[in-house]
Amino acid sequence: MTGMDTNILVRFFVQDDPDQCRCVDILLQSFSSRNPGFVPSVALAEFAWVLRKRYGVSKAQFISHLEELLDSPEIVLENEAALRQALVRFGSTNADFEDCLIERVCSEAGCARTVTFDAIAAKSSGMSLL
Repeated sequence: MTGMDTNILVRFFVQDDPDQCRCVDILLQSFSSRNPGFVPSVALAEFAWVLRKRYGVSKAQFISHLEELLDSPEIVLENEAALRQALVRFGSTNADFEDCLIERVCSEAGCARTVTFDAIAAKSSGMSLL
């Protein structure tokens, strides 16, 4: 298994640097169900932030990108169950994906609640306001 950083995902989906994109394409083509690529949750949170803030990607586009990763047998996503739940919540609320993911990962880890000072996150992502 080969772990991937945020910038690998960004290059693949944004296609903004021809040389790096060729390298990423070669890497992704080398993955298989027996030798998959691995994406940690923190990279997905960064990915959401970078796409939104740097590239102005819409919520629908981001959801499509994430679903593509989820549907790929050659890619393993850390905390996949929490990620799927976060994606559902993100799609139906005004919360940021990162907040939805934080709340769902905490829940999967057995936390009774996840606290925040962010009133929007508390209202939309399922966190509790501290």
